[in-house]
Parts: sequence; C-alpha cells; structure tokens
Amino acid sequence: MRKYYFTKPKEKSQAICRQKMLGRFALFFFSLLILGSEVSAQVVLFDFDSATPSSPLPVDQTVSGITAHFTGTGQGYSIQSVNTMGFTPSGFSGLCIYPSSVYLADLLINFNQAITEFSIMYSCQELACDDAATMRVTAFTKGSLVGSNTMVARHPGTWPVDTLRCNFAQGFDSVVVHYDSRPPTCQDYGVIFLVDNMRVTALNPVGIKNQKIFNEAIVVPNPLIHFANISFSLNRSGMINISVYDITGKLIKNLVNGSLNSGPHQVKWDVSEAGIKAGVYILKISGENFSRCSKLVVAK
Repeated sequence: MRKYYFTKPKEKSQAICRQKMLGRFALFFFSLLILGSEVSAQVVLFDFDSATPSSPLPVDQTVSGITAHFTGTGQGYSIQSVNTMGFTPSGFSGLCIYPSSVYLADLLINFNQAITEFSIMYSCQELACDDAATMRVTAFTKGSLVGSNTMVARHPGTWPVDTLRCNFAQGFDSVVVHYDSRPPTCQDYGVIFLVDNMRVTALNPVGIKNQKIFNEAIVVPNPLIHFANISFSLNRSGMINISVYDITGKLIKNLVNGSLNSGPHQVKWDVSEAGIKAGVYILKISGENFSRCSKLVVAK
C-alpha cells in the first residue's frame, strides 16, 4: 500500500506556533522597555521652552507636579533664545536662562517638594581658553546646608558646555548655582554663564505618578491590512512620541514626536509603505511619566 504524507498542515501549524512565540517575545521585550521608562520617568526635565521669551526672573516653571522658582542675585537673569549671542552652545536649544549683565550673579532655585538629584547644563563665557572656570552647586533643605559639588568643563574652549550635578539621598528643596572661580590661566573670560535643560528627581515620586496624562489607546482594525487608526486622549498637553517597532526592537516608523494639546487625538499608520511586511509589530506611545506598548498584527 502506498503511503501519502501531508506536510502543509504541519508547516502551517508550526508557522502559527512561531508567530505566537514571536508575539510573546515582542511583548516581553517591550515590557522591559516600559519598566525602564517608569524608572526614568522620575527624572523631570525643565527646558524653559514654555517660558515667556525676554521675561526677567523671578520665573516659575511646573513640570510633572514639580514647581521650580528661579531667581537671581545681582542684576539677575532672564529667559532668552539660546542663540542670542549669534551662536548656540552645544546641547542648548530653544530658550534658556541668560545673564542680564556682565557682572557675577548667582542663580537661585527653590522647589515645592524635596528632590534627591539635580543637574543643569551650563556654558561659561570663555573665548578660546585652554582651561575652564569652576562652577558650584550648593543644596539646602529648609535653609540648612545639605552639601555641595563642583564642575570644571571637560572640554575648554569658547563658551564650553558641561553639566553641573549634585545628588543627596536625604533630599533637598533648593540649590544655588554659583560661578566659583575663574579659569586658572585664561585671560579671555567673564564671570557669567547661561543654563539650559535642568533635570531633577523627586524624593517621593508618588505626587508625579498620580498625575495621569494619558488615556489608553484604541487601535482599529487589529489585525490590519491597509492602515490602523490609533485613537487616544490626553488629560493635559505634553510631549508625546508614538513609534512602531518590529519584534526585534528595530524602529520601523515614527508617527508622532512633538507636543500635543489636551483632548482626543487620532493618528493613522499606513502599512502599504515599502518594507512593511506581514507579521507582529509593537506600537509604543510614551510621554512625561508614562509609556504604553501594544501588539499590532499586520495581515496583508
């Protein structure tokens, strides 16, 4: 008797099994990304771009439940464009805190809650120098000294840029940013500095996590053949990134990367683009203090 072997159903079964395994791997992989995002979400960025240009200090800025009150000694500081001098220091963008005179002035920052980590990007006025000034940050809690730290720009030159940091586990609620000493040998310098991109970490991040900005996304259809409509709502405006990845974690398409207003939104992903094959993909939506991933199945 002749025997017949039918392999296609088995191959189809194996393909389905592989597809399920890849889907599970993808969700596991991106769950790690979510965990990482939740940890990093405790770090809050103040970039000053939402401040009023040319406004003098004092200025208040609130990000993710943390309010920072900025003032200055002497003739103080103001909010200005980073290219006010006709060039932009490396790493600076948008608006920054800018000195109001050529004379020495401290930058004073008070917070509405205790923080454990502080960093701020700075650039001192130095013109083709071989060494750099020493900057100092001093932390206080309720007016009592907590600690201090200094920084010398690692790459001196013309308006060199570096980051001044301090980290005290017991927490602190104010800092003073101070021009501590001039470059040892440089003659072309001024005792002034500008700052941008301040980052802080709250001692107790519960207040941040309770401020929900994002409502869960709805993707229709899923599985999809031609396109997906991604609908979601924001409780307040904020920076949002929406991207699609393959199951290896490779970025396939960036759909949104910018500021969105509060309210409902809808984003369309067209899978008819070249290079989009049938399979499992991951949609990641992230913003201030949140990150969400969901599985998309392309069945074209």
